[in-house]
Amino acid sequence: MPYIKRNIEKVFKEMENTFPVIMVTGPRQVGKTTLLKELIENKRINYVTLDNLDARALAKEDPELFLRTYETPLIIDEFQYAPNILSYIKIKVDEKRQEKLKDDNVKVNGLFYLTGSQAFEIMEETSESLAGRVGVLDLYTLSNREINGLEGKMFLPDLKLLKERKKTKILTTSNLFEKILNGGYPEILVNKEMDRTKFFDSYIRTYIERDIRKLINVQDEIKFYRFIGNIAARTAQELNMTDICKDIGITNTTGEKWLSILVNTGLVFLLQPYSNNTVARIVKRPKIYMTDTGLSCYLAGYLDSLTLEKSAYNGAIFETYVITEILKSFSNNGKDARKYLYYYRDNNGKEIDLLIIYDNVVYPIEIKKGASPKIDATKNFDVVKKFGMQVGNGGVICMKQDIFPIDKDNNYIPVEYL
Repeated sequence: MPYIKRNIEKVFKEMENTFPVIMVTGPRQVGKTTLLKELIENKRINYVTLDNLDARALAKEDPELFLRTYETPLIIDEFQYAPNILSYIKIKVDEKRQEKLKDDNVKVNGLFYLTGSQAFEIMEETSESLAGRVGVLDLYTLSNREINGLEGKMFLPDLKLLKERKKTKILTTSNLFEKILNGGYPEILVNKEMDRTKFFDSYIRTYIERDIRKLINVQDEIKFYRFIGNIAARTAQELNMTDICKDIGITNTTGEKWLSILVNTGLVFLLQPYSNNTVARIVKRPKIYMTDTGLSCYLAGYLDSLTLEKSAYNGAIFETYVITEILKSFSNNGKDARKYLYYYRDNNGKEIDLLIIYDNVVYPIEIKKGASPKIDATKNFDVVKKFGMQVGNGGVICMKQDIFPIDKDNNYIPVEYL
């Protein structure tokens, strides 16, 4: 398949000159291995995938021999199948650092390139074994700007930055919902012969067989599939674990475990409510978002963009599209979006769909599907003045064709600026 340039490449290249180990995590089939192979195409780098059962067995049973067999620089694909190898990678890195003290020509950075789709296993091992030695990048499905071949700086609703930002092609509502239905998996977007439904059928089956089966009881697989579908149907809503578990017939403890799996394999993002010492009576439950709208639509049962556009699901999936595009804009710039993205809701019913908090500046954002949102869409933005930080421009992201002022501090922002 032709390669679509990823906006995360710039951060990857910076890390390659800084860290001995680079780890690229993210859901299956988002392009982690393709990214690595593209960036190191003209370099002499060894490659091994632990999908290969012989290589996996060697990595598990004799990691020292494995690392002698496959010398650095080395890509280890799907390395979560042998997490014990990380402590041996640490030893190799430390040996290289000792050699460099005697010979400045010894290369220390860019020794190992690791990819994995199971962050819940990866990160615990990484924090213990590779602290200070690894640069971690989270890769999601293709963003709107990547699909359109545009540079992907972090999205902030600051008016000056928006005027410098290139706008993607203007979308009709039907175009937008077709884009939402397709989602961002490279295989669907690049391979024109790929049937979207068959792709997602296979994707979920592979996901359960490879990533989930060893973590749940076999008899629970059907319930787990229903659980994912239930989460997809509730995307852009506050998490109500009791209701979800009651619908499926599982305990809250099981539901929390399964949700953790979805979050840590990158299929779900939890948007946390903002709070600090100056903000009282806030709601404490996170909002749930599927990280790919195509997969979300498939799991929720929507197979046609016209049906999707006219459904009761259209507002939630539009909001999911906006949130995930902003999430990707941060992740593709090497930023952990969990540190910058929040929502606000208090017990008085005041709500703000999204707060971006960056460099001690808070930017309030509302998300409205229509082209002419009401002027009172920003009515709750005043609550951010109590946060004790600078307040930046606010915005209402919608289907309007051009940036247009609401008042001196806030603007309507076309969805094409994401």
